[in-house]
Formats: sequence, C-alpha cells, structure tokens
Amino acid sequence: MDRPLLSRVTSGGCCSYSTLKAWLPILSWLPRYKLKWLQMDLLAGITVGLTTVPQALAYAEVAGLPVQYGLYSAFMGGFIYTLLGTSKDVTLGPTAIMSLLCFSVVGGQPQRAVLLSLLCGLIQAAMALLRLGFLLDFISFPVVKGFTCAAAVTIGFGQVKNILGLQGVPHQFLLEVYYTFYKIPEARTGDVVLGLLCFGLLVMLMFMKNSLDSEDAPPCTRLSRKLVWAVATMRNALVVVAASLVAFSWDAYGHHVFTITGETSQGLPPFMPPPTSDTMANGTVVSFGEIVEGFGGGLALIPFMGLLESIAIAKAFASQNDYRIDANQELLAIGVTNIMGSFVSAYPVTGSFGRTAVNSQTGVCSPAGGIITSVIVLLSLEFLMPAFYYIPKASLAAIIICAVAPMMDFHVVAKMWRIRKLDLLPFVVTFLMSFWQVQYGIMGGVAVSGVLLLYNIARPQIKVRLYSLQESLHISSLISVKLRDVLRQFKLQDVQLIFSRLQPSVLEVLLAADLEGLRYTHSVEAALLLVESGNLLDD
Repeated sequence: MDRPLLSRVTSGGCCSYSTLKAWLPILSWLPRYKLKWLQMDLLAGITVGLTTVPQALAYAEVAGLPVQYGLYSAFMGGFIYTLLGTSKDVTLGPTAIMSLLCFSVVGGQPQRAVLLSLLCGLIQAAMALLRLGFLLDFISFPVVKGFTCAAAVTIGFGQVKNILGLQGVPHQFLLEVYYTFYKIPEARTGDVVLGLLCFGLLVMLMFMKNSLDSEDAPPCTRLSRKLVWAVATMRNALVVVAASLVAFSWDAYGHHVFTITGETSQGLPPFMPPPTSDTMANGTVVSFGEIVEGFGGGLALIPFMGLLESIAIAKAFASQNDYRIDANQELLAIGVTNIMGSFVSAYPVTGSFGRTAVNSQTGVCSPAGGIITSVIVLLSLEFLMPAFYYIPKASLAAIIICAVAPMMDFHVVAKMWRIRKLDLLPFVVTFLMSFWQVQYGIMGGVAVSGVLLLYNIARPQIKVRLYSLQESLHISSLISVKLRDVLRQFKLQDVQLIFSRLQPSVLEVLLAADLEGLRYTHSVEAALLLVESGNLLDD
C-alpha cells in the first residue's frame, strides 16, 4: 500500500510544481540561467534605465502630476514582471497613452491617481484569474488606431505650450488649441530656443539610429557603429542632462530665462496603502464612493487599454524573437504591478513599446533585465532628485513630442480605404470624439464597431455566380462524378447551389438522382430573388 501512496504523492507534487511554474514563470527560466545572460541583461537593463528616467519625468507632466510620480511608477514593474511575466522583452512603466488617460480621469490629483492604480490593478488581476482576456477582442483595430492617432495629436500639441514657455493654458484640447495660439506673443525666447534645439537634436539622433539598420548605411567600423547606436539610444538622457546644465549655468549667473521643473520630493516613496479618501483645498473630505463615482467610465476604460497596449507589444516581440507568451499571465503581471505600485504612490502603468524595443535590440536574454532598470530608477530617486530641479520643461516637452510622433500613423487610413472602407467609420468617430473626451472616443468607436458587426450578421454579404451547362455535357457522368461531391462541399461551407432554366431531359435526370440539397427554379431572375430573400426552399 505504500507504493501507490508514494506514487500519488509524487504525482500530486509534480502537478503542484507545474501549476506553480504556470503562475510563476520565473521558475521556468531561472534554473537554466547562464552567466552570458547576466552580461546581456545588465547591458540591456542599464540602457533601458537611462531611457526610462527621462521618459518617466516627462510622462508625469502629461498626467498632470509632479515629476517624481513618474519615477514612482517606473520601478515596481521591473520587479513584478521578472516574477510573473512571460516575455523576455517587455518593460512595464508609465507611457504616453496611460498618462493621458490618467489625466482625463483624475485631472492631475496625485492621491486619486494612486487609488486609480489600485482599482485598475484589481480589475486586471480579476480578469486574468477569470480568463477574460477575450474581452479585448471587442476593441477593434480601427478603434485602436483612431484612439492612438488622436492621443498622439492631443499629447503632442499639449506640449507646445511648454516649448513656448506659456502659462495658464487650459488642458481641455479645444481650449488648449485656442489659448496656445492666443498667447503666442507671451512666448519666452529662452524656452523656444532651447526646446527647438532639443527637438532637433533628438530627431537627428533618431535618424542616425535608424540609418544604422538601413541597407544604404555607410560602411563603418564595428566600434563606431556601437558608439553611434549607444549615443542614439540614450538620446533622451543626454538631452535632459545637457539642457539641465545649460539651465543651471544661466541660473547661476542670475539669468532665469528657462521654465524649469522646480522643487521635487527627494528620496524613495513610503510603502503604504493608497488613500481611500481625499481632502479638498477647502477642507471638504471626499469619500471613497464619491471618488470612484467621479472616475466614471474611465475605471473600465483604463484597465482595458492598459491590457490591450501591453499584450499587443508582448505578442509583437514574441513573434519577432520566436517565443510564446501566455496572455492571461500577462494580464496578471500587469494587474499585480498596478496593485503593488499603488503602495509606492504610482499611477497606472502598462507595457512601453519604445522601451521594449530598446530592451530587445540591446539583446536582453530574460525578464531579469527589468530588475536592473528598476534599480537605476530607485538610485535616481534617492540621489538625483535635487539635480532634477534644473530640468527645463521645454526639454521634457521635446522628448514627449518625439516619443508620440510615431503613433500618428495616418497611412492606416489609406490602407482601410483600400481594404474595407466601412472601417473608416469607427476610426473617424473614435478619432474625432477623443478630442472631446478620451473615454468617449473609445466608447463611441466600440459602439459603431458593434453596430457594423450586427449589420454584417443581419445582412451577410452574398456572392452569386452563374454557370451555364452546355447540352453537350453528359449529364449522367456529371452527376455521378462531380455533382454529389460539389453539393456536399457546398453544404459544409453553407453555400447554396441553385439550378435554373434546365432542359426537361436534364431536369428529369437530376430529379431521378435524388440529390440532397438540390435547388432549382424556372428562371435566373427567380433564383436571384430567392437568394436576396433568403428563401431557398424547393421551387
């Protein structure tokens, strides 16, 4: 009796370990980790870290939050994703789209942004546990493209005021456009010059990096290629450092010609539960229920968009680098990251396409590269926050504009026009309504896509093909060799074959053959009427 019991225990243990590996993917790759992987992960982690710090500072500006909140949101993902993620390339952290969505829901209020992260994480983790990832399929490609194009325009134009050094410009898009042009005479020369220089330098370095991958790239040594690639990849950090030195130099001589970031909180954020209530400036206490009610539809939209963005990135790089991901496990990783991030004052995060691309191109071998990135962010919070005082807002604005410019993919409009013109309708609705309210744009686009789907189901596209059977054909041979198989195949594909205007002799043979699924009419016009009406009974 001992052996069967031992067998059952061993079997149960193996099953439990397999289940544990499914929930903790780190157990699959950590036992076979190699020293060579460590070298590549260190290089990739440092490179991505130097990209993450300036981007996190800039995206906090998009979210309407103090710059330190960008860094608070940038380090938890590296630790959690190493444990739970299934892609070696994906990096989690603040992104332009999530920052815009966060601002649209909480309006730049830090405590509510942190609570939003907790609630989004809970929703995402619940979706993963219930395996509800299929719900993402209801957000169609035209809706996603319409939203990302509108978001790129909104985010990009929103930074023009910082390039110009303007103050008092409202955040609502249409008002923002009006007052930006209205206040152009108030533009600060220092901010304009520095912003344009930063923008030009970023564009130049970006083109240099892209030229290395082109077939027409000039011949150069391996060392010079690596040097150019490294400088171009870390362009955001280099621009921020250079711009900060310029601002510090002018400020040291008493010339305050740039709009700078100013005072920031130094040190690591305290680890504590997110606040469940808020206190207004006039002392009014806002309860948890009132805060959640104020989030409105954004509480459903932000988790969905976060999952959609991150899983799309994971699938793209898994396909490119020939490995597989678990979509539901990715949902869990993002959800737990947002839950734990809320305990360190983070706002909602998701996968970043730009930083994931850098991670992949640097040759990362495992998710452990994210730990190195997170350590660099933590070191920046602990030691570099005083230096961030002098970062010019114009330099951060230039970084944001360059980051969102590739999202303005209007070539997709021509593709949709060629392939399926009706897809332009949800695209246009989403694009235009997003300038009013971001969440309304997506909801409107999903609604239009749903209507089109129902229309296609109710009115399926029918193709009618007419063939003529010549009298010279031997009808008996046709029936015995070809027609039975054709009718059977058509039935499997839900296609109807209708005969019309048959000669009496041919009709007699067909009736005698007793063919299943045979339909016939006395005229072509009658056959077409049957197809259009859907009445395909025997005539």
